[in-house]
Formats: sequence, structure tokens, C-alpha cells
Amino acid sequence: MKRIKIPGVDQEISQLILGTMMYSPASFDHSTEMLDTFFEVGGNALDTAHIYGGGNSQKLIGLWMQERGNRDEVFLIDKGGHPQGGVPRRVSPEYVKQDLDENLVRLQTDYIDLYMLHRDDVEIPVSTIIDYLNEEIDAGRIRAIAASNWEPQRIIEANTYAEEHGLSGFVACSNNISLAVPMEPMWGGCVCVDDDARRWHVENQFPLMPWSSQARGFFSGAFTPENRDNGDMVRVYYNEDNFERLARAKQLGEKYGFSAIQVSLAYCINLPFPIFPIVGPANLVEMKSSLGALNLQLSHDEMAWLNLKTEQTKL
Repeated sequence: MKRIKIPGVDQEISQLILGTMMYSPASFDHSTEMLDTFFEVGGNALDTAHIYGGGNSQKLIGLWMQERGNRDEVFLIDKGGHPQGGVPRRVSPEYVKQDLDENLVRLQTDYIDLYMLHRDDVEIPVSTIIDYLNEEIDAGRIRAIAASNWEPQRIIEANTYAEEHGLSGFVACSNNISLAVPMEPMWGGCVCVDDDARRWHVENQFPLMPWSSQARGFFSGAFTPENRDNGDMVRVYYNEDNFERLARAKQLGEKYGFSAIQVSLAYCINLPFPIFPIVGPANLVEMKSSLGALNLQLSHDEMAWLNLKTEQTKL
């Protein structure tokens, strides 16, 4: 698997990031088989968070790293500051520190390669956030920082402050992008990459680590206009444009020997800025599918056609 170096990060990062939300010590054999397989094919980046499984994701990763003795080989992406316990905003330093303290214990490590704030709180000045996170960098508990579900303007403000004060700024962000364009975020407080944000990423070559990069299985074949059992999928993705994108992904996939969901992931991989899609395969079959998408190179015209920027019915 291709690995990419981004500014502000010493370690190269595999182009696909393995999401571990569903991993748990309760499913140790299955979870570790997924991790082992990902690393065997050249993956090295794992995504977890304080909120995932009530800490089970982090505990599983910690157990696995201890058993394999491979902490130095893992690019560990961890998140904190997600609303919980009836607290809607938990981005202030005291909450983020609370999460980080617990995360490090669960993960059985003394540092995080890339620590992300899971949400934003625009009422907290970026100076407060950047100053605190740099204290953790100086203490060696964090090696680089990023922002999940932050609007580009807030990232710009944070990084401008960091540069003016000789501090480390955000090296990436984790907002949603996929071939299927959401009508609204899947969850409250989340940020999706719109056309303006996409231009910003292209112009600045700012790295993106998108969640739900395969639109939560919209392109898997499980969703049709008639199947409306999943209310969240209907609310977020069900419209004529997205079903046309699905039809085009199927058509292009048939041309090259790939499935529609592989085409949808290849679309993200081929976007013209540094991008590291987070994928969450439930089993080895889905893992193989995600890895296969790395082999599909799409032209500019094919990308535009998939995203309905050109009107012809066939490419």
C-alpha cells in the first residue's frame, strides 16, 4: 500500500486508514485478524477515539500492540473532545486532557502520533486550544495535532495563530467526503466537505482524512430507492443525484472490473489533494474490497462524470 508523507508528521502514513470503531476485546480474535491483515498488506494507520465502544476500540488496540510488540510500527490516530455524559461541548482543555489521560491508559502507550479534536466549539478561542495542545506536544504525549469536524475557516484561524506564535498547528483534518453527497451530516456537529471546502483543500493541498468515505455502504448494492428501512441513510443520501452517481459507479465498475463501492472509494483516493480515506470493513471480504480500490486509477473526465459534472449518460 502506498504511504505518503505530509508536512508536520515524521512518519509516512498509509493511504488507507483503518477505522476501528467496532473493534473490542470481546471480539479479540476477529479484531486482531483484521488488524494483522491490514498491516500485512502495508497499512500502518489506525483511527480510534475516546467515544468508540465506550473505550473498547482503544483497549483492543492497546492489547494488540502489546501482544505484537509493534507500537513503533503503528501510526496511531486518536480523538477526544466528543460530546458525552450530557455535556454537549467538550473541547476545552480540561475535557480534552481528561480524555487524553484515559486514552493513553486504554491504549497502553505514552504517546499519540496524531491527536484530533473530535468536534469544535466556536465559543472557545483557537488560541486556547492551540496553546493547550502544544503543551501536550512539548510533554511528548502528542506528536502532531489535527481537527475532526472543523470548518476550514476555523482551521485557518488556528493555524494562523500557531504560525504567528511559533507553535505547531493542525496538520490535517477529518471531515466527511464521499462520492455520494450528503444532504445533511449523519450526526449533529459533524462537517461535510462542500464545494468551497473542496477548493480550499485543492488550493492549499491540505490533507484530509475523511470519515464515511464510502457513504456508509450506499454503493454496496444494499440501498435502492424502494428500500427505505434505514431512516438515517434515507435522510442523508436518498435523492436522485446520488442514485445517478450510484448508477454511474456501477457502469464504470463494469467497464474496468470493479464493484460500485470500489469505484466510490477510488473516487476519493483520486481526488487532487492529499487524502487518506478512513475505511471500516466489517470482515476480510470487505477489507479485500477496500484494498482493491487502490488499484483503480480514474481520469479527470471519469471523476467529473461520476460526480455529475458532465451530462452525457455514458463515458
